[in-house]
Amino acid sequence: MGFQLSARQQAQMAFLQMLPPKIHKVASIVEQMNNARLDETLVRSMIRTLDQSKAGAAQLSITGLADALGAMASVARRGGGLQVKIRMLQDQIGGVRQHYDAAVKKASIPEAGDEE
Repeated sequence: MGFQLSARQQAQMAFLQMLPPKIHKVASIVEQMNNARLDETLVRSMIRTLDQSKAGAAQLSITGLADALGAMASVARRGGGLQVKIRMLQDQIGGVRQHYDAAVKKASIPEAGDEE
């Protein structure tokens, strides 16, 4: 007897499969922020990516990941010292990856009420 994922879990898995390249892009931009000549459009594109990913996660009820992405976007928008911002973003990337792994694990385990 095989177990199947619910429609909600299938939608979550489809969304989560699209996230790793976006997370990698964000991490790359954070590393590039150490460069004094960083183009500000890259940072704005990173914030837009974070906001879009947050909205997608929130729509699919992946709240932990949505909160982590939203916190990262708000830090990226903040003013203040660049080095402090970079350090906070680097720390938050780790948190986003942890929430991503937890979301994948949760979405890939069939729910108990789905058996027929």
